[in-house]
Amino acid sequence: DKGNTVIVVEHDPDVIQVADHIIDVGPYAGDKGGTILYEGSFAGLLESDTLTGNHMKHSMPIKDHFRQATGKLSVVNASLHNLKNVSVDIPTGVLTAVTGVAGSGKSTLINDVFLQQHPDAIVIDQKAVGTSTRSNPATYTGMMDEIRKAFAAANKVKPGLFSFNSKGACENCHGLGVVYTDLSFLENVKTPCEVCGGKRFKEEVLAYKLNDKSIADVLGMTVEQALAFFDIKKVVNVLQAMSDVGLNYLTLGQPLSTLSGGECQRIKLATELHKKGSIYVMDEPTTGLHMSDITHLLDIMNRLVDTGNTVIVIEHNLDIIRNADWIIDMGPEGGNKGGKVIFEGTPKELLHAEQSLTSKYLYN
Repeated sequence: DKGNTVIVVEHDPDVIQVADHIIDVGPYAGDKGGTILYEGSFAGLLESDTLTGNHMKHSMPIKDHFRQATGKLSVVNASLHNLKNVSVDIPTGVLTAVTGVAGSGKSTLINDVFLQQHPDAIVIDQKAVGTSTRSNPATYTGMMDEIRKAFAAANKVKPGLFSFNSKGACENCHGLGVVYTDLSFLENVKTPCEVCGGKRFKEEVLAYKLNDKSIADVLGMTVEQALAFFDIKKVVNVLQAMSDVGLNYLTLGQPLSTLSGGECQRIKLATELHKKGSIYVMDEPTTGLHMSDITHLLDIMNRLVDTGNTVIVIEHNLDIIRNADWIIDMGPEGGNKGGKVIFEGTPKELLHAEQSLTSKYLYN
C-alpha cells in the first residue's frame, strides 16, 4: 500500500490467497519442474488445474480415530527462557503435535528441555546435513560405500579409486568438480573444472563401468533413476527411503550445500526410517514443502508410529495438526505472554479450547 513491490516465495495457502499476482512454477520438482504453469489472480489459480490450484481447493479434515498412548515421557518443572514452571506428559506410541504461536515456548520445551532429558531421541531438524564440499546424498546416506564396492568388483580394482579424495580424483580440481579463483577483495569465483568437466574423476577412472555406466553417470542419476538401475539390496533400501520422503528428484551427487532446509530434514529422515522403538522429534518438517507433499509426509509419520515409534512434531501446519493423535498447545501468546501449556488433548477436543489461538484456525 506504500508503493513498494513485494515478492514472496511461499507454500502457505493463507499467503497465496491474499496475493495480487501469482506465478506458479512446476509441474514437479527437479528436472520435472522449471516451467511457468500459471500467472494471474488467485481466482484464476483455482481453475488452473495445477498442483497448487487443486490443493488450494481442499483441506484435510480432522481425523475421527486417535491412537491410544502406550506410556508417557514427562517434562517436569521446566522454567527455561519463557517457560513458566511447565510440567507435561508427552504420550508414547502416538503422533503428538506441539503447537502455538511463534515465541510461545514450543521449541524451548521440546528442543531444549525435552531433548536434554531424553537424549536418545532422534532429531530431524533443518540444520545443514554436511559441511564438506564433497558431501552429497550418496555419501551422507552411506550408500556410496556400496556403490564403490560394486564398481571395484566389476572392474577388479580398489574401491578407493571411486572416492572424491583418492588418487582417482581429478588432480586439477582435487575431486571437487569446480575450481575456485581468488579475486583478492572480491568473493571467489567458482567455475567448472576444465580438465574433468565437473565429473570429479580422472579419465581412467571414468572408463570403468558398472552395467555400462561410469561412476559419474551414476552420481548424475536421480533417486528415481537409480532405483531402476541398482539391484544391490543396501543401496535399494536407502534409495527407497529417499523416495518415500519425496526426494525422487535429487541426484546422488548433488552437493548437500545446495539443499533447502526442508530437503535437509527429509534426507535426515530417510537415514532414520528403518529404526523401531525410537522417539522421533521433528522441528517444523513442513517448512519448504508444497501442499501436495503434506499428505506424503503424514504417511511417513503414521508409518513410523504404526511400526512402534513415538513421533513428536513442532508444527504450525493445520493439516498436520488436524491429523495428530495428541496436541500440546503452548501460549497463550508469544514471549513473556507465553510459556504455558494451555491445552492437552485430541484435535477434536482442541476445537473447544477457547483460550487457544490454534483452535480458532482449526476449523475447515
